[in-house]
This record gives sequence, structure tokens and C-alpha cells, in this order.
Amino acid sequence: MKADGESLNRFPATILFCATLGAWAFTSQAAEDHRKLTMQLSSTAFAEGAPIPAKYTCDDKNLSPPLRWSGTPPGTKSIALIVDDPDAPGGTWVHWVLFDAPAQTQEFAQDLPKTQYLPGGARQGLNGFKHLGYGGPCPPPGHPHRYFFKVYALDTMLGLKPGATKGEVERAMTGHILGEGQLMATYKRK
Repeated sequence: MKADGESLNRFPATILFCATLGAWAFTSQAAEDHRKLTMQLSSTAFAEGAPIPAKYTCDDKNLSPPLRWSGTPPGTKSIALIVDDPDAPGGTWVHWVLFDAPAQTQEFAQDLPKTQYLPGGARQGLNGFKHLGYGGPCPPPGHPHRYFFKVYALDTMLGLKPGATKGEVERAMTGHILGEGQLMATYKRK
């Protein structure tokens, strides 16, 4: 009987410990998520939520747009970039995969070459068109699609070979993201 009484006396302490642990884990995760959203990504070609000009799409020159970011966290060893369209009819369509850009990189110029390696050593992966580098918006006619440009600051070089897929890059980035930023723009074909 005494054992049951002791268990009841410890019950409130156990609940308090579990609640404290849960609150700490939630606060820690929220702080980590906030810390990761520290980078500001922008383009001189379009603003957040604005339409992408045709020259950056399959309807014109299909140039990669100029991108610039700030807020790269200390300890960054490399930069990665992924651009995708979650509104594609068959599921998310990948438009650009770029990784292992040097940590000091703060921008990508317009019209980067569609090659395995870029000046400075960055590597390009395969897009949904099965080509290296940038492949601009090319949605079916109808409603506008959203294009998410996402930059990541990593605490490591990924070391993947050129031609890596978005999935391979995302798996390699797991546990290595120090900061990230996002720019969303739209495009609609008539």
C-alpha cells in the first residue's frame, strides 16, 4: 500500500518534468526554425509575389534571373539554391538546383551558364526538364503558377557530383542548414 502512495506522490513531479521537457523541445524547435529564416532573398527582375518577366521563361530567352541575398549566418561553408513550382499538374516541378557555391557568394548574376560548374566552383544539378542549370517557368496555359526561389546557407560543402537531383541535394543538406531565405514570384501563360 505504501508503494502505491509513493507512486501517487511522484505522479505530479513526473507530469511537471514531462511538461517542462515538452515546452523546452517546442521552444528549441521554434528558435531553430526562426534562426533558419534569417536570410533575405531578392531579385532586381521581380518583387515578392510579382509576375516573372517573360525573358526568364520558356516563352522568351529563358535566362536565369539575377538573385541577391543577405543575412548569411556565421559558420556558413556553402550556399545552395533550389527553385520549384508546386502548382505543376504532375506535382512539384524543379526549375533549378545549384549547390556548393562558396560561402562568401551573395548573388548570382543574370543568365548563368547551364554548365556543370560555375565560376567559383558552384555545381549545378538537374532540373525537371532533365537539363543542368536553370529552366524557366513554362506552365500550361491557364491559372498563374507560383515559383519558389529558396537559398540555403550550409555548414558544409555537399560534395555531390554535378547533375544531382533536388532530392539528393535536400537529403545531403539535412542537419546542415544554418539559414535560409525565400522569394516567391508568379508566371501565367495565355
